[in-house]
Amino acid sequence: MATKSSRRNQRLQASATEQALLELNETLEERVAERTQALAEANLQLQREILERARAEEALRHGQKMEAVGQLTGGIAHDFNNMLTGIITSLDLMKRYIAAGRIDEVERFADAAVSSAHRAAALTNRLLTFSRRQSLDRKPLDPNQLVSSLQALFSNTTGPHIELILELGPNIWLINTDTGQLESALLNLMINARDAMPEGGTLVVKTANHYLDASDLSTLEAVSSGDYVMLEVSDDGTGMTPQTLAKAFDPFFTTKPVGQGTGLGLSMIYGFAQQSGGHVSINSQSGCGTRVCLYLPRYHSPEAKTQA
Repeated sequence: MATKSSRRNQRLQASATEQALLELNETLEERVAERTQALAEANLQLQREILERARAEEALRHGQKMEAVGQLTGGIAHDFNNMLTGIITSLDLMKRYIAAGRIDEVERFADAAVSSAHRAAALTNRLLTFSRRQSLDRKPLDPNQLVSSLQALFSNTTGPHIELILELGPNIWLINTDTGQLESALLNLMINARDAMPEGGTLVVKTANHYLDASDLSTLEAVSSGDYVMLEVSDDGTGMTPQTLAKAFDPFFTTKPVGQGTGLGLSMIYGFAQQSGGHVSINSQSGCGTRVCLYLPRYHSPEAKTQA
């Protein structure tokens, strides 16, 4: 009897255990189903948010494009209109003087028309440089010699109220780039620094050799590791707010009144740096001045490469 009772108890316990496992399994299945449903709903919500974010980003990009177009029509069109007006006026005066038989006096009007045409061409070249569609006339050059040769031009551009200091590093490497475009880039930085110091200040132009890797700079595009020559222009002027600094390289962005600046200065420099295989960085704080560093790759002559 004890044996039969023991077996019966074992069967009952086994049945109870099996029932408990079945109930637990059902509970787990219900929880899994609930969690699956919750995940599906969360995934659907995430997809909706991603779609909404994509739409918002597209709207933002569209707004930025429209803002750029506004800057373009306000700055570039104003400049071109002034240049075309100068050309048309000069040609009209030439016609009048020729009709009056005063041919010997038309040369100055021709010179004025040519000057306006050259300014228009220079502005077009700046636009092409920014879009990277203008080919560079690359030649090996000594950065220190270039900066030294431009010292008088820099001084005339900044004026007597600004102290110009050249800090040219020793044994600076050669670079292979377009001399005219580099001169234009440096002159643009001079003008920006001058405008940031209306009451006067100090402007420093520095050259140095640098080895850069990806961790050295925070730039708009990836940094290629290697040897670079740094050309730095720094001032102790008004500086930039974080909002202005964030847009410094945006095309057509300018803090100057309409007609007094195209907003292509830093954008042109950025385009030139990228087209040259280099990089540009800018550091600035409101009230603490601005420092712009242009990095151009070191030039290795074919003979040096062959020997290496």
